[in-house]
Amino acid sequence: MSWLLNLFETYESNLDRVGEIEKTSNNREYTLLPVAHTTQNAHIVVEITEQGEFHSAEVITNKEDRSTFIPCTEESASRAGSKVAPYPLHDKLSYVAGDFVAYGGKIKNEEPFAAYIKQLEEWANSPYACAKVKSIYAYLSKRQLIKDLVEWKILYLDGYNKLIDKWDSKFEKMYGQKPSIFSVVTGDQESAFIRFNVYSPDKILTKVWKDPEVYDSFIQYYSHQLGEVDYCYVTGKQLPSTDRHANKIRNAADKAKLISANDTSGFTFRGRFTKSQDAASISYEVSQKAHNALKWLIHRQGKTIDQRVFLIWGNDELDIPDIAEDFYSFDPEPDAEKVKKSFTNEEFASEVAKALSGYTNKLNPDSKSKVNILVLDSATTGRLAVLYYRDMDKMLYLRKLIDWHSTCVWVHRYRKNEQGETVQFFGAPATKDIAFAVYGPRVNEKVVKGLMERMLPCIVDGQKIPKDIVSSAIQRASNPVAMEPWEWEKTLSITCALINKQEGIGMPLDTETNDRDYLFGRLLAIADVLERNALGRDEKRATNAIRYMNSFSRYPERTWKTIQTALQPHQARLGTKAAYYSRLIDEVASKLSIKDFNNKSLSGKYLLGFYSQRHELYNNKSQTNDVLQIETVQEEE
Repeated sequence: MSWLLNLFETYESNLDRVGEIEKTSNNREYTLLPVAHTTQNAHIVVEITEQGEFHSAEVITNKEDRSTFIPCTEESASRAGSKVAPYPLHDKLSYVAGDFVAYGGKIKNEEPFAAYIKQLEEWANSPYACAKVKSIYAYLSKRQLIKDLVEWKILYLDGYNKLIDKWDSKFEKMYGQKPSIFSVVTGDQESAFIRFNVYSPDKILTKVWKDPEVYDSFIQYYSHQLGEVDYCYVTGKQLPSTDRHANKIRNAADKAKLISANDTSGFTFRGRFTKSQDAASISYEVSQKAHNALKWLIHRQGKTIDQRVFLIWGNDELDIPDIAEDFYSFDPEPDAEKVKKSFTNEEFASEVAKALSGYTNKLNPDSKSKVNILVLDSATTGRLAVLYYRDMDKMLYLRKLIDWHSTCVWVHRYRKNEQGETVQFFGAPATKDIAFAVYGPRVNEKVVKGLMERMLPCIVDGQKIPKDIVSSAIQRASNPVAMEPWEWEKTLSITCALINKQEGIGMPLDTETNDRDYLFGRLLAIADVLERNALGRDEKRATNAIRYMNSFSRYPERTWKTIQTALQPHQARLGTKAAYYSRLIDEVASKLSIKDFNNKSLSGKYLLGFYSQRHELYNNKSQTNDVLQIETVQEEE
């Protein structure tokens, strides 16, 4: 229940934002919904005068404008199939049109409009009703909505005074081109969802579905219609309970529920409980506020990959640094001088702490502030599950973040700034980029979301990175000829970060170590830089060291002989300029013992030796004036 309680507390901490319209990066609107409200995609908007007369109507052709905040009851929020459960105000044509049957509408048992207008009448005549609700009720009670919509050329009839079920070319003689309503509505005209607005010629009125006065009116009215009081397992208070909980959690079309107990005829309670409340009772208020907070947070800052939601938030401070992001997201403008030097893990931990100091300074030392990490996914269309949940003290969370970004660290060159320029940064890669390195850029999203979930305990709990993830990354990084240069450079730096986390060797070049795999990696880097210098800037083909890298990782002794032989023409071309590289090869090779110079496969450490040695050669010009600056081919992914 702790995740429900934390969501409830998040709602309570943001009451000032209830009903406030916000927009996502792709310009879609969302809001923190009021209690007893949900969202629905509307197809037609009908304008009513303050006197309760029809004014105008319009088909909503812009998809971004269709999302509508509507009042809802427990029954209507969970209605399905042929069950009659009207929404209190905005609803489908079959519910809101009193002349639905007169124009060919088909109903099975109970007439939807009768239930709808009775419910709306009770609200409009209650002491909590507002003027706009009364105006809409006054119009709809006249039972002429379809008649007005036909006259306004919003809905269309066939030759028998019935609503057209499906547009056909034969109707072109009557109406010309296909009307927009048939393109907007998925099914027939009967399934169109209608939202109402009140028009005034003298003043500008807030749209009904965005009006706080209408929100409050229904909340006050409906609070007196709730069921029996019971013990709430979330808050520990006696409150009106509910066994019907919200759907549409991830998006407006999402039918999956986190809490459901509607299987009274199956095995849900048999042998355990006689009714769902015996297992756990949740109050209506907590259910509404917790689910509405969750929907809001998912739209605001959640990451959705193949319908799996990854969400991180704080109870009182929503904007929490995301563990799934790389360090560049926290420090987007790395200092130029800082980038050129190498850090120990302790030094870099200090840099990470500085970058996150803005979040730390916001903390109230007396508050029990928490960070929540939640992963949701559904196996079926009706059931949503919590796959992972952790809540922890915010300071502990930030310490975990600092530890991750100062141990799973390497230098990366695949991010771009706002000007579209490639930037270099230190730190841990994003979990999605780790999936890129492990499985390639065209990997299925099902695999990506699985890897991201597996990486969470590594970051939050300090667990070791699974061996298969590291091994797969090493194999791909050892095969550069199978990738574009930019893709390989990205894969290589991410793989080095994973190995560094595993081995704890660090980024600076270690000239003192006698580790066999590390030394072989250094030899390969020297051969690569030597040949690249001999080829010159205009030659873009891969060096022999890169071409034979995969073979070298498996049979280092045999492959090094081939690479060494292929270096001789390039050494001859450079002449005395190759002396520095030749001495360096001799120096590194001399550290290898005779028993270690064999064909035993190399571990991932050789990639650390390769990257660190190559980085040192390209950036330390004081050793030789003939070292070219690294030319990494950067392309759009």
